[in-house]
Amino acid sequence: MTFDIQEILGFLPHRYPFLMIDRIVEFERQKRIVALKNVSINEPHFQGHFPGVPIMPGVLVIEAMAQAGAVLMLSEMPDRENKLAVFTGIDNAKFRRSVVPGDQLRIEVDVLSFRTRAGRMQGKATIDGKVACEATLTCMIVPRAAEVKATPVDSSETKGPETKASEAAE
Repeated sequence: MTFDIQEILGFLPHRYPFLMIDRIVEFERQKRIVALKNVSINEPHFQGHFPGVPIMPGVLVIEAMAQAGAVLMLSEMPDRENKLAVFTGIDNAKFRRSVVPGDQLRIEVDVLSFRTRAGRMQGKATIDGKVACEATLTCMIVPRAAEVKATPVDSSETKGPETKASEAAE
């Protein structure tokens, strides 16, 4: 079973620039998932990590593994639109090689334990068959909070004491 980007968006709340998987190429319920991430120079983290020598931050490679694992776990939830999969731990993380623009990450996540509300998974990200990163991830399924709406801020609340004092003197 495979999923395209539109199907992935149905599982995860993440959106650009924080959606870290582009396609799911293998899916075995409660056991295994394989996702792809096409690494592009257009991603915003490359502006500062590192100028002239763009390297994908390792924490984002871990995040890609976590997102793939979240799809695997959330696929078992009948009310997944009301749930989030959140990190509870990262163990034994190893970074073996740099991930750079033009690479395609193959993200393999295997379930170590799976319960209704929690999971433990082994993740591995490879480039051309060579390991770039591996880690054991744990996560928990929690209720998704209602969407927070932005509320207008009264400009007097954002002014410092000197501004308020000068306005009072006028």
